[in-house]
Amino acid sequence: MGHRRPLSCPSMHADLALALELADVADALNLERFRASDLRVDTKPDSSPVTDADTRTEAALRERLLRQRPAHAIVGEEYGSDGESEWRWFIDPIDGTKNFARGVPVWATLIGLRRGDDGVCGVVSAPALHRRWYATRGGGAWSAPDTALRVSSVTDLSAAHMSCTDIRDFDSRGLGDGFRSLTAACRFVRAFGDFWSHVLVAEGALDIGVEPVVNPWDLAALQVIVEEAGGRFTDLDGRPRIDGGSALTSNGLLHDTALARLRNR
Repeated sequence: MGHRRPLSCPSMHADLALALELADVADALNLERFRASDLRVDTKPDSSPVTDADTRTEAALRERLLRQRPAHAIVGEEYGSDGESEWRWFIDPIDGTKNFARGVPVWATLIGLRRGDDGVCGVVSAPALHRRWYATRGGGAWSAPDTALRVSSVTDLSAAHMSCTDIRDFDSRGLGDGFRSLTAACRFVRAFGDFWSHVLVAEGALDIGVEPVVNPWDLAALQVIVEEAGGRFTDLDGRPRIDGGSALTSNGLLHDTALARLRNR
C-alpha cells in the first residue's frame, strides 16, 4: 500500500515513521495470503482463529523491531511479550482474522507504541480497503495520505450512530441489558466490529464504538488515534486504559451518557 507524509502534518515522528514502515511490510505479507486457496486457518485455545498470515506477519514485524528498537519491549497477539522496557510496541498482525479467513476485506494490522501508560503513536493499516489511519501524541490524527481526522459534534444519543462487535458478547459478559438500553437510545446501530468501529469514530463517520471483549494489542494504536482526533477512549468502567478487557470510543460529547446506559444506570 505504501504511504507518504501528509502535506499538512508536523515533522514526522521517528517512531511513527518506523510504524508506517512496519505497516508497509505487514500489508505486503498479508495481501499475499488474503483469499489464498492454501491459506491455513487453525483454532487457538480461546477458540479464536489464527492463520499462517497472522503468525508470519507478526514474526516479521518483531524481527524488524528487534533490529531497529532493540531496547524496546514487544507485545503481540500471537507470540506474547518479549523484553522489559517502559517503551512497548503492541502488534496485532491481523485485527479481524475471522473476516480475513473468510475473504471479507475488513481487517487491519494494528501497531502501537506506548511509553508507560501513555500512547506515543499508532498506525492502523487496512490494505484490502485501501485505507490507513495514524497518529502521534500531540501531533494529531490522520488518514493517509493527507486528511486530518476529527470526531463528530453530535450531542444527543437520539441522533447518534453506533457500532459494536458480535452482539452476543454483551450478554455473555453480563452487559446485555445495558447494551439494549444503549442501542434503543441511538438513531442507528451497526456491527462493523474490531478496528473499523473505532477509526470511523475518529473520522466522525460514527459517534460511538463499543467492544465488550478486547485485548491490549487491539487497542494501543486505536487509543492515540481516537484521542488525537478529539475523541475519548475508555474501558467500560470509564478508565482510559487498554488493559481493561473492553473498550468504548466516542466523540467525547456522548461518552458519559453511553457509559451510563451500558452500565444500566
